[in-house]
Amino acid sequence: MRALRKARPSLQFAGVGGEAMAGEGLSSLFPLTDIAVMGLAPVLARLPKLVARINETARAVIAAKPDCLVIIDSPDFTHRVARKVRRALPDVPIVDYVSPTVWAWRPGRARRMRAYVDCVLALLPFEPEAHERLGGPRCVYVGHPLVERLDDLRPAPRRRPFLLVLPGSRRTEIRRMTPLYGAVVARLLRERPDLDVAIPVAPHMEATLRAALKGWPVAPRLLSQAEKFPAFRQARAALATSGVATLELALAGAPMVVAYKVSGPESLLRFMVRAPSIVLPNLIAGEKTIPEFIQEAATPQALAEALRPLLEEKSAPRAAQLAAFARMRARLLGAGRHPSARAAAIVLDYATKGRGRENGRSLDPA
Repeated sequence: MRALRKARPSLQFAGVGGEAMAGEGLSSLFPLTDIAVMGLAPVLARLPKLVARINETARAVIAAKPDCLVIIDSPDFTHRVARKVRRALPDVPIVDYVSPTVWAWRPGRARRMRAYVDCVLALLPFEPEAHERLGGPRCVYVGHPLVERLDDLRPAPRRRPFLLVLPGSRRTEIRRMTPLYGAVVARLLRERPDLDVAIPVAPHMEATLRAALKGWPVAPRLLSQAEKFPAFRQARAALATSGVATLELALAGAPMVVAYKVSGPESLLRFMVRAPSIVLPNLIAGEKTIPEFIQEAATPQALAEALRPLLEEKSAPRAAQLAAFARMRARLLGAGRHPSARAAAIVLDYATKGRGRENGRSLDPA
């Protein structure tokens, strides 16, 4: 939004968004928390409200008749809105910022998206090839927003053994993963009683995390959001739940072990996942260097054994991850250092020239 306004100061925004977007001038149709639901059971519990918000959003877009509709992530919400808008306003271009994981889950979505998405702005370098292979819409790699924060994530000199633990950003993840990670820390402390352990936490999750930490063998340092990136740069190693934090850690040069667990019913869906890895840096680098443990494989013993060599300043697994991080960084920078400006240029191109640009060439930022 900042890049769009810089390129076109008179631009007006309308839609649905959170606090950061409100700070850029968006008056949200309703609070983003109304649709911020993860997991099968929570979605089913709030289904009537979610359906109402989908219909409300589509009606608002149709009434506004925008020059361009940009749908952002959350495909179960945004794609339903987009389909309704396409039927009512077939001439309005629709740009999807953040590709659905069609390369890992429900690949048939890519071809279906052609009916209501004109262009996908991809955050990951391998996604344009995936959409082309799956018959999806035009897809352009614009770069990951984290690229714009590389200076904050440059590796720094490591201190004494310092383990960073990241149980997740959602309440369900924190409640499920924190006790497991406590058992891992207990094993490591038997060999390294001086091990420094820290956990970054968002203010609205602190109460949930403190409750989940009961029974831990040590009280870890809780880090504010301002302390998070400096800690990523200084940590000797990290124990992380799969998510965008793994990409942040890789850019900061922090070797890691990754785990993930879901509820029993959700775990049955994993057999439909086609991705070779659940770890973003592994996917981007095209190699499975970071150890990952899913469901029953994520045991205290397995995680502790994988972490031990990473806590050593000189070890082969540590060196292998650091080399993979360098290759991943090079691929991530393939679209340049200004992904927001590149994304804004493409959106403005569609807003100005309309649809029918599948074979065209979008403007690049100056």
